[in-house]
Amino acid sequence: MSDQHESVVRAGETVLLSGIVGSTAYGLARPGSDIDRLGLFAAPTRAFHGLHRPAESRVSKAPDCTMHEAAKWLRLALGGNPTAMELLWLPDELYETRTPLGDELIAIRSRLLSAHRVRDAYLGYATSQFRRLTDRGDGSFSADTRKRTAKHARHLRRLCAQGYELYATGNLPIRVEDPDSYHRFGEEVAKDPTAGSSLLAHYEHAFDTTKSALPDAPDEAAAEAWLHRVRDAHLTGVAGR
Repeated sequence: MSDQHESVVRAGETVLLSGIVGSTAYGLARPGSDIDRLGLFAAPTRAFHGLHRPAESRVSKAPDCTMHEAAKWLRLALGGNPTAMELLWLPDELYETRTPLGDELIAIRSRLLSAHRVRDAYLGYATSQFRRLTDRGDGSFSADTRKRTAKHARHLRRLCAQGYELYATGNLPIRVEDPDSYHRFGEEVAKDPTAGSSLLAHYEHAFDTTKSALPDAPDEAAAEAWLHRVRDAHLTGVAGR
């Protein structure tokens, strides 16, 4: 486990899976970009039977690291949350912690998906964000705002592309093709926020006219069985795996 994760989790908690996500994983990082980390941990099972339940998430800004307790992470993933799901599709070199229970979760990743939840999560988020960009006006805002707008725009294009691929094929590509085109798109939207409209319309049509490779509902039984194995492994509060 990396030092970054040790600074976030508490004594008795066990990191099951963690890695580098965000711009570095997508291939969109530039000099000075932050390195974002995401993971999931198991709290000792006995902690769920005390007066105070264990924390569901732990977040650090220095370094940028988000850790979700196993049950919280599962709920996010079953809902199609894009950030949660990408943890299960990282290239091997971007994982910083892998345990047998973490590998079991990777093995059932496709069973956590459903067509409508993936569509709603990826396309729905992109739609709301593009509308926010459009509402900002004619591009005459400050340089700092334009920089943030460009960043949001390229990540929203990524969400559309990744979400559609996952919806259509059942595979989630993490690294984008032609990263420079994403940066050019971000600059274009920063100058004119309405420039994202045609891209959004393209993906709305693509989702609507494509038969998904995903099932209608996630396999919650498989998720529940995995979570029970996690709880069994941490009954005593010892960092079992």
